Amino acid sequence: MIEARSSSTLSLPQSSSLAEQKMSSPATRCVLAIILLASVAAAPTWAADASVRVDCAAEGHAISSRLVGVFFEDINFGADGGFSAEQIINGSLEIPKPLLGWAKVGQHAAISAETESPFKTTNPTFLRMTADEQAPDSGVENRGYRGMGVHQGQTYRFTAQGRSTAGATVELAVRLVDEEDQVLAEQTVDIAGSAWHGVDLELAPKTTAEKARLQLLMRSPGTVDLDLLSLCTTDTWKGRPHGLRKDLVQLLADLKPAFFRFPGGCIVEGSELKYRYQWKTTIGPRDERRLLINRWNYEFAHRPAPDYYQSFDVGFFEYFQMAEDIGAEPMPIINCGMACQFNSGELVPLDELQPYIQDALDLIEFANGPVDSEWGARRAAMGHPEPFNMRLLGVGNEQWGPEYFERYPKFAEVLQREHPEVELISTSGPFPAGERFDYAWPILRKLDVPIVDEHCYSTPDWFMREATRYDNYDRNGPKVFMGEYASQSVQLVCPQNRNTLRCALAEAAFLTGIERNGDIVDMSAYAPLMAHEEAWQWRPNLLWFDNLHSYGSPSYYTQLLFSHHHGDETRPTQVADSRPAPPLGGRIGVGSVDASVEFRNIKYERDGEVLFEQQDIDPETVLKVGLSSRWDVGGDVISQSRPTGYARAMIGDYGWGEGTLTLQVRQLAGRGGPMILFRNTDGGSRIEWNLGTASGKHQLLSRQATHWDVPAVADEQPGEFESDQWHDVRVELADGNVTCYLDGQQIHARAMPGPEIPRLFAIGSVDTDAGETIVKVVNPTAKSCAVEIDLAGAQLASDACRVITLTGDDPEAENSIAQPQHVAPRETTETVSGPKFTRDFPAWSFTVLRLKTE
Repeated sequence: MIEARSSSTLSLPQSSSLAEQKMSSPATRCVLAIILLASVAAAPTWAADASVRVDCAAEGHAISSRLVGVFFEDINFGADGGFSAEQIINGSLEIPKPLLGWAKVGQHAAISAETESPFKTTNPTFLRMTADEQAPDSGVENRGYRGMGVHQGQTYRFTAQGRSTAGATVELAVRLVDEEDQVLAEQTVDIAGSAWHGVDLELAPKTTAEKARLQLLMRSPGTVDLDLLSLCTTDTWKGRPHGLRKDLVQLLADLKPAFFRFPGGCIVEGSELKYRYQWKTTIGPRDERRLLINRWNYEFAHRPAPDYYQSFDVGFFEYFQMAEDIGAEPMPIINCGMACQFNSGELVPLDELQPYIQDALDLIEFANGPVDSEWGARRAAMGHPEPFNMRLLGVGNEQWGPEYFERYPKFAEVLQREHPEVELISTSGPFPAGERFDYAWPILRKLDVPIVDEHCYSTPDWFMREATRYDNYDRNGPKVFMGEYASQSVQLVCPQNRNTLRCALAEAAFLTGIERNGDIVDMSAYAPLMAHEEAWQWRPNLLWFDNLHSYGSPSYYTQLLFSHHHGDETRPTQVADSRPAPPLGGRIGVGSVDASVEFRNIKYERDGEVLFEQQDIDPETVLKVGLSSRWDVGGDVISQSRPTGYARAMIGDYGWGEGTLTLQVRQLAGRGGPMILFRNTDGGSRIEWNLGTASGKHQLLSRQATHWDVPAVADEQPGEFESDQWHDVRVELADGNVTCYLDGQQIHARAMPGPEIPRLFAIGSVDTDAGETIVKVVNPTAKSCAVEIDLAGAQLASDACRVITLTGDDPEAENSIAQPQHVAPRETTETVSGPKFTRDFPAWSFTVLRLKTE
């Protein structure tokens, strides 16, 4: 039995909403505690649905001290417009479209980008404003990164280099205005003389605005040149001038990450080698850092960002400094002479790799070298004479194939000889399974690499099934770095993905396996790290922000709990779950692979009851998937008109059981064929029936808790699909069997049981310094679960049990700007009767128990 003692809200990084503040008030907590105490104390001992046995007397695996870290890549406006406190976009005017972000204000001024006699030849483009005598309040404005977020009570420093080309004095008004053009702050300054000189003033907005603009208005006629324009709050992280946005860095610091991987990710590689990340061009004076187009500017047609460039306001020095600030080991990733293989795959010839290897050697010297070394002196000149103590270095991002394994050894030979103190991280490719992965691992073992980076983005079901992934990895190494992973609520690179509680719980389940194998899995990091609410290219993300606010997703809190509560050694943990398996079933859907198609008369029925008919469809409830698909789901016919790519439209309820699906389908164009989908679960599993593929076959695919890169053909039959005519389709689902008919002819008949996915996950560990046993339990199901906890071989030093719970009523719940802690951990204290007790774990929950033990 357990007894509730007290209830409190866990101290969290982001302030809660007003409603949540009321719920956590002392009076409310007191009432809730009394209610909970009465209900628990009055309840009799109940039968457990499951058990978790932690063998506290047995030895387990050591847990890596750097198990949970963070990974940053400049995607989703994470650097410029994110970490950087700089508000002006294109302040140096070096973007190829030099007036990008700038617009004329008023009718009596002209603006242009010029290059004659610049302030610096390394930064040759500058802004010219010319006004006639009718010029009051005419000039130029900068919109910032989707607007400028300014706070009342903060001071914003404006700096620039300026000159008056005719030598006359020109009065310039510098002001902030809001979306309604109301003036928030204004200062005037005289631009005098034809020589470049500094402009430096401060603006204090009288109100807070999310989408302010900076205006520079000429109050007297003449011509003014301006360059290196900057507007930054003085309230930065650690108060550093031109520093980092404080709230975003604080969210990282609150995680207590063990390491900080940077700067990517795919931007390390570049779509072509000329666009690769070169660390030497990102350090030193900001006006000498070489601007570069961001690859996420153009990567996704569904989320174009033509104003996305890398100014390197946040460069390698700032990354090292940030890692130091938050107590994390720096882990830079270097280019290994390969551009992104999803793009050009451009290669540096093997006999021309020396400059790339030298860049790696110089980076180590920049991070760790003495101040009398060339690159150590550069570090010291930037204000950090002490070394950054870098001990981790990644060679390449997610390269694959023979090309990578020809290049990695050339780096490793030199780096391990010159710097044996630095651990090298290699890569197993972009996916956690499949041909590329299987090719890589035997070579990695043969090369005796210290650490292998694995990446995975997949469905919640995949992550739960893969909780046992590392149980049978070779204990002799190499060690594993799960360097990028995130549960996708829909599918990889899908704009409909969301940061749901369901996804966070799937990741928690997966992390129980990572922690259980903490002797093999050395490090792990969620990806991507962060995204601007209006400027993202990829979702889901760990953190979200707008111009004024920031918050952690439910996945953020999963990371936080594992970072704060992972102990130093596991204890053998056995989970037994007596609950019956959930019934098979799920949503239905239609789709296409490289074909334009139409569907009509869709009906799904079970035991004589019609669950769905196409005439009753609500277009708003249909989930349309496919980056370039063109769906029309209204009317009597559902159509997908694009003849290339993968597309699907999902219909119905996850709770639908097995039944019979009937419809008619017609193919209009394309070399592939239509697709019928069924048994689509809330965890992302589904079965697909592809009709008339490009290879002239009908295929039944089992995508049940599998990664999309792994072959999933359950049955394959020869057959063509004739275009331009309607065909009858019938799919019968019963007792785990799937029978498929086309035009009355049976094509497939297969037993296809559901995926074997546990429904309760747990891991026990010890925190030696605290004298505590830690038990983490994940219940990712729709019902609460009574679990017997047995700390076998332990004696309790106290009957008080700390309980930290991440849960919610809706598995699709998310956090937001309006409700930043809608899904966030809450802490209570309970009394337990001994080392064996039964407690209820809520539906959709991740719970941490901490008990003092002897």
